[in-house]
Amino acid sequence: MTNQLKQTIKDMVVVGKGILAADESAKTAAKRLASINVESTEETRRQYRNLILNAPGMEQYICGVILFEETLHQKSDDGILFPQLLEKNGIVPGIKVDDGLADLEGHPNEQYTKGIETLSKRLEKYKKSRPRFAKWRAVYSISENTPSELLIKRNAEGLAKYAKVCQQHSLVPIVEPEVLIDGIHSIETCYKVTGKVQKAVFEALKREGVMLEYTILKPSMVISGKQAANRANAGEVAKRTVKCLKSNVSAEVPSINFLSGGQTPQEATAHLNRMHILGEELPWYVSFSYGRALQDPALKAWHGKPENVEAGQKAFLKRARLNSLATKGLYSEEMENE
Repeated sequence: MTNQLKQTIKDMVVVGKGILAADESAKTAAKRLASINVESTEETRRQYRNLILNAPGMEQYICGVILFEETLHQKSDDGILFPQLLEKNGIVPGIKVDDGLADLEGHPNEQYTKGIETLSKRLEKYKKSRPRFAKWRAVYSISENTPSELLIKRNAEGLAKYAKVCQQHSLVPIVEPEVLIDGIHSIETCYKVTGKVQKAVFEALKREGVMLEYTILKPSMVISGKQAANRANAGEVAKRTVKCLKSNVSAEVPSINFLSGGQTPQEATAHLNRMHILGEELPWYVSFSYGRALQDPALKAWHGKPENVEAGQKAFLKRARLNSLATKGLYSEEMENE
């Protein structure tokens, strides 16, 4: 078991590379496709995934891809199952394994993550498609009354139990505690909440006996609320995010791969880049695991038309390359216009 986990970490913690989150549920994929006026069917979702997962040369920038269950059984235009296509190109396939969100009883506007009871059984089923890592997301919204202590505790325990079960099945767990960007909160409030969340998660992981050296953290950045009157700049986001991680995240964790969480593609790249030019000693590899911030430009360029596939792939590869540069602190805004 340990050898498999070790090999997966080795293949996924590669300087200059990040993880693509292509694990949109059918519901979320429908929203993405609606944004370009394309109806969501199994075939249009397959075409959308094919556009991204078949982009030539993406392995230069992407080391792993998180897939949705439906995608495990879909094929590229050449008739190759998507997980096999990724493997063939030297990219590690992974799978989103949480079962979505459920309302937390007695706590309006709070949701916990479902699926822990059936997880072991589902992992046995997914194993036939040979994923080597998994992902589980927990969410926290910031308002006057949220997140509650109960939600922080419940989500931390869920993430820790999930991570333990994954490692027992020789899968590297990606632990994703997402403090949502929606709201009018200041960066100071986000810093406090994110710190509490990360502290609870790492205490729970230790209690559960999760091997942190075979675990990847996928956190949100410390950032002002999207609707805040005065939003903090990139330098402030980078400083606060790194300070928060250094206070709460064990140095045993090999890689931190940020989610983009509603940032624009340019913001997500600029913030990651700034973390690498702060002059701070980072005990982990710090990279990306973006969904929308990597795929949106590709969607807009493609528009669901076969003749635009190449343009869509070029747009995706450009974003992947810029984020790759950001993991080394080599990105600059001028590159957006190249």
